[in-house]
Amino acid sequence: MTENCFWIKVKEEKFESPDLFTKMALLFATKTTAGRVKKDLDEPDDSRAPQIKKKVKELRILDPKTAQNLSIFLGSFRLPYEEIRDIILEVDEERLSEALIQNLIKNLPEQKELTALAELKDEYEELCEPEQFGIVMSSVKLLRPRLNGIQFKLTFEEQVNNIRPDIMNVTFACEEVKKSENFMRLLELVLLVGNFMNSGSRNAQTFGFNISFLCKLRDTKSADQKTTLLHFLADMCEEKHSDILKFTDELTHVESASKVSAQILKASLDTMERQIQRLENDIKNFPKNDDDPDKFVQKMTGFSKNSREQFEKLSTMHKNMQKLYESLGSYFVFDPQVVSVEDFFGDLSNFRSLFLEAVKENNKKREMEEKIKRAKLAKEKAEREKQERQQKKKQLIDMNKEGDETGVMDSLMEALQSGAAFRDRRKRTPRNGEQNPPSPTSRWPFANKDNRRVVLERSRSRHNGNPSAV
Repeated sequence: MTENCFWIKVKEEKFESPDLFTKMALLFATKTTAGRVKKDLDEPDDSRAPQIKKKVKELRILDPKTAQNLSIFLGSFRLPYEEIRDIILEVDEERLSEALIQNLIKNLPEQKELTALAELKDEYEELCEPEQFGIVMSSVKLLRPRLNGIQFKLTFEEQVNNIRPDIMNVTFACEEVKKSENFMRLLELVLLVGNFMNSGSRNAQTFGFNISFLCKLRDTKSADQKTTLLHFLADMCEEKHSDILKFTDELTHVESASKVSAQILKASLDTMERQIQRLENDIKNFPKNDDDPDKFVQKMTGFSKNSREQFEKLSTMHKNMQKLYESLGSYFVFDPQVVSVEDFFGDLSNFRSLFLEAVKENNKKREMEEKIKRAKLAKEKAEREKQERQQKKKQLIDMNKEGDETGVMDSLMEALQSGAAFRDRRKRTPRNGEQNPPSPTSRWPFANKDNRRVVLERSRSRHNGNPSAV
């Protein structure tokens, strides 16, 4: 460029202004930039204001993971630290919740950490929130045993409601199996059928069988593969031993008992007993204090006695259940230690369902056979009626062929003798191409001279018979 060039002489800075640049940025810049510019316009410029950095409080005792878990817990419940402490001291059941106690037990620092935090209570304001909460809770005596006792109190009714129905279901199922005469008769029938089918083999004349064998009756099929041994037994019971069918109504608790694990049931009772024993020891060893808000011993003592009474009842029921199941083992010759409650009643429950299904399928099969039988009879009846109609029609045609001419002559002679052939004396309109009406002779080809003579004689006799007409 030369010195006379326009671009050398321009002074564009004279148009420069902040307002111009802002408007251009809003109109022509990308969305992100435009948004940033608009935000800068709306907000006052505090860039020159002095920046006050918040002092970050460092952890003194707790590890980062424990502190983070406590922070999450405190953020979830949003209660003042002192209020959480008072709820636990007073065992306030209106404000206590299972979730609160569970989270405290899960996230609470160890006792040695709480003891260390208690020594920093003079530096409370300088500590972070999780450690401040730890200092507040460190003032509660026997905190963790106390929390365990409160949690047991909150969950005790639920534990009882889970254990008692299982014990009762197994107890009722044992009594039903032992008392059901129809089920015993069914077992006798199965033993008879089994020995008959096994005749000639090494299993012939068996004295008994395992209850688990009942479910295998469905696996034995007939020679034509159309039915099973179970369906055969169900059909036999319906036809000749209908009372045996009632055994399904007598074993109403076997299905519920099949869902009970004796091992889990015993473990639940043992856990309950340990919790009660631990609570009793905590109450016994709890230090005496005159602190009015601390009502742990006062409230938990009554609960401890009540829980012990209920446990003793459940324990007695459980022992009775075990005795009944052992007696079933002796009755049906199986080892109760090997065959579990769940397996024994599971086999009975499955067989009961299979038997009911077989009865239902047999009824459906009979209904189908009856339906087919009725359709067959209806078809045969329709065929017979059709053949009868065809036979009658054939006979009528044959009769018409044999007596056709005779019938026509007889009708004609009867018409001539009665005079019906000459009663219509109306004049006929000549047909097209016909000059004169047809004569009586042409109309009646059989009206010959002899016939005309008969007509004249009859006409004359009518004149003679009426003298007044002469």
